[in-house]
Amino acid sequence: MLLSLSEISFTDAVDVGVVGLLLWALIAWSRRMQANLALIGLAFLGLLYLIALQLELQLTAWIFQGFFAILVILLVVVFQEDLRRLFEQIAVLGLRRRPARQEEGGRGMIIRTLLQLARNHTGALLILPGREPLERHLQGGVDLDAAISEELLLSIFDPHSPGHDGAILLQGDRLARFGVHLPLSDDHAQIGSGGTRHAAALGLAELSDALCVVVSEERGTISVASQGLLRVLEDPQGQLLDELQQHLDRRGTRNTSGIRRPQLRRRLLEGGAALVLALACWMAFGPGSTVDQVSLEVPVTVENMPVGYTLERVKPEVVSVTVSGPRRELLLAQASDFHVTIDAPPPVLLELGRRTFAVSVSHSTGLEVIEVEPGDVFLSVRRTPAASR
Repeated sequence: MLLSLSEISFTDAVDVGVVGLLLWALIAWSRRMQANLALIGLAFLGLLYLIALQLELQLTAWIFQGFFAILVILLVVVFQEDLRRLFEQIAVLGLRRRPARQEEGGRGMIIRTLLQLARNHTGALLILPGREPLERHLQGGVDLDAAISEELLLSIFDPHSPGHDGAILLQGDRLARFGVHLPLSDDHAQIGSGGTRHAAALGLAELSDALCVVVSEERGTISVASQGLLRVLEDPQGQLLDELQQHLDRRGTRNTSGIRRPQLRRRLLEGGAALVLALACWMAFGPGSTVDQVSLEVPVTVENMPVGYTLERVKPEVVSVTVSGPRRELLLAQASDFHVTIDAPPPVLLELGRRTFAVSVSHSTGLEVIEVEPGDVFLSVRRTPAASR
């Protein structure tokens, strides 16, 4: 290759890496939002736009530019809540924000209280925050900031308590707020026969990384809502502790137990696809489209030697050819694409003693030949005995 990958600058590599990470996040976001087909359609339109640019289809490219400009506005309007959450997640990663720790005894007490509420068919809704801020999703409620106790939780969710219809917000081993109202989900397929508490738990789980635990007043069951999913626990006594522990693991309060192999394979495939797309964008729009030039060594070939004459030596045997073009084409082109030739002169010129001749360059690339050094080559020619007679 004329321009090897090792010659790509450090800043170019960082540029491709950053764009690759952004595209990886976009792919993961589209998967979570179940918008994979929409993303593939946009990628297909983007490919058509690149083809139109390469073929210099000005009207087609202009239409695509207008379409993409309108599309950006539509995406901001339609996905404004999701985009805001994405920016919050970026801020959380940058600030390394962690939720308050919860001790083992506190989790055991919460589980015992939830099991008792379920046995008594007393409705309840608990919020365990993750790393993302929740304030903009919560409405109403009374600030308390009290130590969690079984008696306190049972009194709050007592049907005669004025705050029993709302949710309680836990911060570590403290009860930060009670009587809180949450946004309601409209995913009726998941809510099923659940009531307002289940819709509220799922609604917050769709908008944040919080874990919501719901006790059904009608059925006496315990459900958990997390990562946009609502699930009924078949064995709450055995599963509740695992759910709380997994929530803490996901939010970084403890070391994670690792990623499952299918998840790892999927993430690697997504990361590879994002890197390829980033490299393609770099070649099409970024430094890859910058015009550059390189010099390469190409051997000289003598053609059409007259009968009766033998070529003994070419000096120099190799010439330096300087070519110019986009860096993406320099990356793909090879030295074998270029041919430096000399059309041997007729015998009359050889008899007169002429030995220096100009070279010509032919190639099958879209690159431009800037300079050939040297432009003239010396030929050492010997006349055969048959020609002498």
